[in-house]
Amino acid sequence: MSALPSVVLASRNKKKIGEVLELLAPHGIAVVGVDQFPEMHEVEEDGATFEANAVKKACETALKLGRWTIAEDSGLCVDALHGAPGVYSARYAGEQGKDEANNLKLLEALQAVPEHERTAHYVCYAVLADPHGKVRAAAEGRCGGRMLRELRGENGFGYDPLFLVPEYHRTFGELDPAVKRHISHRARAFERFIPQVVRVLQEVAE
Repeated sequence: MSALPSVVLASRNKKKIGEVLELLAPHGIAVVGVDQFPEMHEVEEDGATFEANAVKKACETALKLGRWTIAEDSGLCVDALHGAPGVYSARYAGEQGKDEANNLKLLEALQAVPEHERTAHYVCYAVLADPHGKVRAAAEGRCGGRMLRELRGENGFGYDPLFLVPEYHRTFGELDPAVKRHISHRARAFERFIPQVVRVLQEVAE
């Protein structure tokens, strides 16, 4: 059997790329970051759902580069805020990827919310598009928890230091990265997603 074709990962978030690479590495899937392709523009994430954004990023990137592409969209949904920040998680405070500002805005928004109403969940939606821009695999993963009133832990990124995982009595920011890789929304999405990706790429390689 021929080697599996390499896949472009449509993300420029280095910590997110690191998590995805660790999830894919054991399966022999070679991944190239989209930042290796200067001709690829930034895809505007203007979808109303994580699925819509992931599909758009995967398909536009695949078509532009003529390469197999994986994209995922993920974020935090807080029940007391009617699902916010949701698809705006990375730019909740206005500027893309400013974790400190996003966390501060979230803490302020939840200031008057009592403990029993501070439930939330992370969502990850992953998509594989073929070089013609057609979706060939997709999966969603979720992880439930509760929002704290103060930051705890230095690991992870985004809202991880505020997101308490009840089963572990620790935030994503406190959990060992190896544990997070098994229980996170991204881990759960990729647990369903990777077998699909391997199957599709193997069919192409045969």
